[in-house]
Amino acid sequence: MFLSCGDSLFDMFVAEQAGDKQLGTDAGTADNTRIAISGVVGGSPMNVALGLARMGHSSRYLTKLSNDIFGQRIARFLDNNQIDRTLSAPTDLNTTLAMVETADDGAAQYVFYIHNSADVSLAPAELPEKLPDAVQVVHFGSYSTAVEPCAEALKQLAERETIGRIISYDPNLRMSIEPNVETWRSSFARFCATANLVKASDEDIESLYGAGQEEKFVADCFDHGAQLVYITRGPNGGSAFDSEGGSAQADGVNVKVVDTVGAGDTFQAAILHWLATENHLNAGASIEGRVDLQASLAFATRAAAITCTRRGADLPGLADLA
Repeated sequence: MFLSCGDSLFDMFVAEQAGDKQLGTDAGTADNTRIAISGVVGGSPMNVALGLARMGHSSRYLTKLSNDIFGQRIARFLDNNQIDRTLSAPTDLNTTLAMVETADDGAAQYVFYIHNSADVSLAPAELPEKLPDAVQVVHFGSYSTAVEPCAEALKQLAERETIGRIISYDPNLRMSIEPNVETWRSSFARFCATANLVKASDEDIESLYGAGQEEKFVADCFDHGAQLVYITRGPNGGSAFDSEGGSAQADGVNVKVVDTVGAGDTFQAAILHWLATENHLNAGASIEGRVDLQASLAFATRAAAITCTRRGADLPGLADLA
């Protein structure tokens, strides 16, 4: 069983609608452009939970979930996708909203409305006293690991559970939410010290370490105790490393990109799925055996590419990957 923890939000996709007949103006003029907004459930670790559920795993989610109209929809979404939310805490605070606009190449730009919102208000005292025994892997990532009080709550949970369970971590930096890179570096160091598996994008690494520092990033992850490290590079594929000196590279998969929302989360879910099906997650707090880095990397890269062909974080199931 997998437990993902953290963000719960609505991605609000923004698109222009030109022309307004009621105003008596010509379509396409700059002064009468309207905005159309459509929303979908999102959040990086929640996407990971969704991907794992769609790949046939028992998946749970821990967050602080709003009672507002968006939170109610998130709850229904989790239920409809067989993601157990019983560990989550309720609140009357509003749901986080992310305004998303995609460029011509599908790359997404975000603006977050997050101040005093539900998911980042999770406090240490609201953590479950004990996780179900069946939970083998706990996953953390994104802004919930850097915004207080949620960040401290999740850090304490990771430190508590690393003794007996495998920890998965994706920093997934959101500098527009927390612009202080030192906050992210501090958070990264603390989570990385608990993690067996670390995945980061090349953009995350550049933000944390500066340009050209991927080798240092990988070395630091292993110094903190990680067993596996994966780096994603968008259309340029990715790399994988293990603590015994092994490495692998994979090119990107050529697809028609609709948008890139959820691609990195798909990669993370696919790696966890691959490790589970190859019986690497059966040893308590350690990833067991020598992992085929090339095979795992190829599988996760292909899964992420499928998500890029779809609007929003619409992660693939096993039938899509057959």
